[in-house]
Amino acid sequence: MKRSVVLTWIVLASCSFVGFVGCEKKPVAPAAGSKSSAAVADKAGTVLVDKGPQLGPANDKPAESPAAKPAERAAPAPPAEPAKEEKKEAPAADAKKLQLPTEKIAAAAKPAAQEEVLLGIDDLTKGIPGEGALTIEQIKKWLDDPRNHVVLKPTLPQGLAVGAGQIAGLDKNPLTRAKIELGRQLYFDKRLSNDNTVSCASCHSPEFGYAKNTQFGEGTKGQKGGRNSPVAYNRILSSVQFWDGRAATLEEQAKGPIANPIEMSNTHDACVACLKGIDGYTLQFERVFPGEGLTIDNVAKAIASFERALVTGASPWDYYEVFKTFSDANKEDLADLAALKKDDPKLFEKYEALKKAAEAHPISDSAKRGGEIFFSDKGSCTACHVGANFTDEKYHNLGVGMEKPEPDLGRYAITKEEKEKGTFKTPTVRNVELTAPYMHDGSQKTLEEVVEWYDKGGHPNQWLDEKIKPLKLTAEQKADLVAFLKALTGPLPKVETGRLPQ
Repeated sequence: MKRSVVLTWIVLASCSFVGFVGCEKKPVAPAAGSKSSAAVADKAGTVLVDKGPQLGPANDKPAESPAAKPAERAAPAPPAEPAKEEKKEAPAADAKKLQLPTEKIAAAAKPAAQEEVLLGIDDLTKGIPGEGALTIEQIKKWLDDPRNHVVLKPTLPQGLAVGAGQIAGLDKNPLTRAKIELGRQLYFDKRLSNDNTVSCASCHSPEFGYAKNTQFGEGTKGQKGGRNSPVAYNRILSSVQFWDGRAATLEEQAKGPIANPIEMSNTHDACVACLKGIDGYTLQFERVFPGEGLTIDNVAKAIASFERALVTGASPWDYYEVFKTFSDANKEDLADLAALKKDDPKLFEKYEALKKAAEAHPISDSAKRGGEIFFSDKGSCTACHVGANFTDEKYHNLGVGMEKPEPDLGRYAITKEEKEKGTFKTPTVRNVELTAPYMHDGSQKTLEEVVEWYDKGGHPNQWLDEKIKPLKLTAEQKADLVAFLKALTGPLPKVETGRLPQ
């Protein structure tokens, strides 16, 4: 009899143990009465094993083994000695060994720490604190600050904010302060070119609104390209780059000029070799891109990160438009400000704040009239210049340069589609006042020339965009349009241009 009971206890204990390790995929149940198992469960939480680790709240009371009650029904009353054996701690010890590392799993399941930050602030682009050439000590101190490696969740300034859904590239290349700063250094470093004379800023300079005041971009040894330098700001709202859209990402765009024979005239391998000879760069790449270090792709990622931090702040038009929209929507309430202040002080305070902001960034009546033309069928400007960044990110033939014997065919060279002959990507008109000359070939030196071009309906050619038609504007209306375009000028962040690693 005693032997039979012992065998029954062993079989039942084995079944209970098999259920414990997850064959039936039920919650882990620490052995009843086991203090050590209860403590572990209380600290780490209950673990469920079903299609991978799952996390649930801790259960302070150990669960009863699902096999316990059937065992009591199936076996006769056990003698004293086997009953003592049931209190052994061995199953509890095994449970402790099999306990999954729930704290580590929970930590891995949590998203990486992020910090919400407003783009366009000087804090992101002012460089590592200090003066003169960057020293290794300064770089190490910067890299040792955990805050500089936190992933940033960017928000956009007023005006651009409504385009937040267009933000591109951060899924594969998230922003951090350390990466933006590394990109800043590379952006202004002429050592990326084969003769140390050309940097990204040579053609996209903050002095000229992150463009260049020359008709064409200029590279090493005075070589000139065939197109005007596009702007480097608000690129976070754009995926494909260049006038012809040949770069699918901002990272591709950042990498391209380095090996372009007319621009930096370098090779990617030679560029990387040069940068590896600079301790300040190797140190930063090892920390910013752990396990990867200094590669041409990571050079591109860093530069692209810096460019994504370059956004235009709110312009006079943005302040005016917000105030006007608010005023129009609350016209009845605003008819009696004294009553509004008494009846709805919060609405009154908002009105006062928006009014104060608009008055601090004044806009002329001419610009207001120009805005009406821009957004109406009279100007039809929003057929292409639409959205928060005033661009549809598409390609259009305006007839620019199409009178030449061998015109630049733009997007056609990439797609080979007949309909795209002579088409070029719509540029933003934010801060356009600062980025002359205009058009893909830099052929129009002033905004007045640009408006005249549109007013006459471009230059006729068989691929002319159907949206381009004569506007027949008056002289005053043309002047108003120019005034509006100038009212789209907003501040850019202050950028340190000189502090580089030696």
